[in-house]
Amino acid sequence: MPAYAAIRPLTGWRGILSGRLSALVSAPLTALAAARGRLFPFVPVLLALGIGAYFALPAEPGAGSFTALAAGALATGVAGIIGPERLRPLFLALMLVLSGLLVAGWRAHASAAPVLGWRYYGPVEGRVVRIDRSVSDALRLTLDRVVLHDVAVHRVPERVRVSIHGERPDIDPVPGMRVVLTGHLSPPGGPVEPGGFDFRRLAWFDRLGAVGYTRSPVLAIAPPEPGPALAVERLRMRMSAALQDRLPGEAGGFVAAILTGDRAGVSQDTTEALRRSNLAHLLAISGLHMGLLTGIVYGALRLVLALVPVVALRLPGRKLAAAGALAAAVFYLALSGGNVATQRAFVMVAVMLGAVLFDRRAISLHSVALAALLILLWRPEALLSPGFQMSFAATTALVAVFAALRDWRRARPRGRAPPSWPKRLLLGIGSVALCSLVAGLATAPVAAAHFHRIADYGLLANILSVPLMGTLVMPAAVLAATLWPLGLEGAGLWLMAAGVQWILGVAHWVAGLDGAVRWVTTPPGWVLPGMALGVLWLIMWRGRARWAGALVAAACLAGWGQAPRPALLIAESGGQVGVMGPEGRALSRPRGEGFVVRNWLAADGDAASAEEAAARPGPGGEALAAGFALGGTRFVHLTGRGAADRVGEACAASQVVILSVAAPPDRPAGCRIIAPSDLHESGALAASLRGDDLHWRRARDVAGRRPWTGY
Repeated sequence: MPAYAAIRPLTGWRGILSGRLSALVSAPLTALAAARGRLFPFVPVLLALGIGAYFALPAEPGAGSFTALAAGALATGVAGIIGPERLRPLFLALMLVLSGLLVAGWRAHASAAPVLGWRYYGPVEGRVVRIDRSVSDALRLTLDRVVLHDVAVHRVPERVRVSIHGERPDIDPVPGMRVVLTGHLSPPGGPVEPGGFDFRRLAWFDRLGAVGYTRSPVLAIAPPEPGPALAVERLRMRMSAALQDRLPGEAGGFVAAILTGDRAGVSQDTTEALRRSNLAHLLAISGLHMGLLTGIVYGALRLVLALVPVVALRLPGRKLAAAGALAAAVFYLALSGGNVATQRAFVMVAVMLGAVLFDRRAISLHSVALAALLILLWRPEALLSPGFQMSFAATTALVAVFAALRDWRRARPRGRAPPSWPKRLLLGIGSVALCSLVAGLATAPVAAAHFHRIADYGLLANILSVPLMGTLVMPAAVLAATLWPLGLEGAGLWLMAAGVQWILGVAHWVAGLDGAVRWVTTPPGWVLPGMALGVLWLIMWRGRARWAGALVAAACLAGWGQAPRPALLIAESGGQVGVMGPEGRALSRPRGEGFVVRNWLAADGDAASAEEAAARPGPGGEALAAGFALGGTRFVHLTGRGAADRVGEACAASQVVILSVAAPPDRPAGCRIIAPSDLHESGALAASLRGDDLHWRRARDVAGRRPWTGY
């Protein structure tokens, strides 16, 4: 047999394999080429991938790395324009990812401002720029133009935030007022556990260089400065006070919150009830409020313009109404304080109204993508916020579902009689229920990942409350605002109060139901991004390949509980220790480090209070305060006065001693001592059991060397 005859089958198989590999490579490129013109919704997704990659880096890139990234973005952008046609989408995709890295890096370095590097106690002077309340319901002042005693000007933070503990100050703080107080300040705190939420990053982008509290009187040393700088802030505070004077109680606080963004009049009990019933989004000025307000103004203007024949026949009524609604949205943005959530809602509404002005479809995935793109370019750090994620998750899901329903209706045979009014009413109720269901399902994973709980009766609460916001509360707000200059706002305020009281009643009723809230553990870091990418692919891609997105999302959801919680957690101050025991996480102390403890237990999916967790037994069944054993290692936690004097005795019986006070100068040998000075360098500590061995993680190592970490 000739040699070539023996190798001919092998050559044939090689050709078949080569052809199949070529088909596997060319098929996606062909699909991308066929999808030209429909790929714009992927632009913010790719930009977000780059932004997310920047925040996930273990260390800050240097100038050379940023230069290389810029060169790569430029090269891939040029290749996306003049390169091979089938490869252009891939080059442009890579360009967008690199651009996301660059935008996030530029924003991080542009936000640089001094951060206090030590604990400070003494006089604090500054100008009030914001007034709100803390989680503990304490009045809180944000100050700029800060002066600290005996601190060099270049080391003074640009902004500080001070909580006022004790009685309400003698003065009535007003934005623009210059005040002085004696306060305790410290740098913004790091993660409460390795890999946890990093408040320092949030404070960095807000240019907030110190936080603290005061128990002393707050004195006004200068009246509010004249001028437009804080005029809008003073206007919103005056309007909030006027609304609460006219509508006393929780209803007035709720109305002030949804119209001016001032939540100081809403108690913590009401806020918690709104959270437990999944109605907290009604309290925040979000896309719902902005959409309702502008929609009502748009509809009212169209109706008024249609009643004037000369205007209706000669002028574009839709565009005039859209311009008027956009002006109302601008005023609402300014009045509400202009926080990130409101800015996001305004951008989305502005894109929708701009589409009307330019004769485009107002509600589409392209409009949502454009809004997301603008926000990511302006505030790339917003990608990490639950508000951004929940807002765009709900909006994208609603647009996709109602677009599918629209296509389904178009495919139905025509010629049917219009529905009767009872059927129209049922369709309206069904639409509201569908909106609540879709938005609830879309935002539930995001809310569960960030807040560690699911409101099981949230759909019921939203069905009973959201329609009233659109049909009564917001129209009454527009009516009250229109009649206020004439002194006839009472009717509108009364209608608003009636609707708000119903909503608050629903919130408290649903929150009190058995099983209203289900707590869930925090997921691994890759779960939420993976689910988002899978669902977005399912929604935005066309063809059978879209169902791969559903498989990815399902696989990520299945991995939610795969990462076990740490067996041991040590607070950065050394003042609290949490150990996983037979009944859940046990605490070494019933009080202290309340913020840290709340976050630990929430991440465990545990609804227990600090007192309940402190009463639990440790891993071996013993009381945690007396010491505990974990993986063959004996621990003891020493706190309070005289703790340093007991270190020697504790070292004789334990391998690790955790202190909440400074360690003695001569540390005894034979045991490991973890003191506040050590924790200041490492950050919070976590340990996981691997057999009988402990695997330690330091918050500093997980956070990396970034501009906001201070390392």
